[in-house]
Amino acid sequence: MIITVLSWIWAALGVFLIASVLLHSPKGDGMGGLASSGGSMFSSARSAEATLNRVTWTLLALFLGLAVVLSAGWLR
Repeated sequence: MIITVLSWIWAALGVFLIASVLLHSPKGDGMGGLASSGGSMFSSARSAEATLNRVTWTLLALFLGLAVVLSAGWLR
């Protein structure tokens, strides 16, 4: 029973981890950044990006930790 519940939690963590990675803004502007001004570099989006980084790293740690617990067979 507990393995089934943890497997569902593990799958949900995987979905949330994918979503949090996809929410990150791209780091480079590519060729489009050559013509734009640098004024958009300093904004309040930095704190949102930092929070999103913390959420992503936390989800990753939980996902990998749960993967180790489920694959090791410690709960049988």
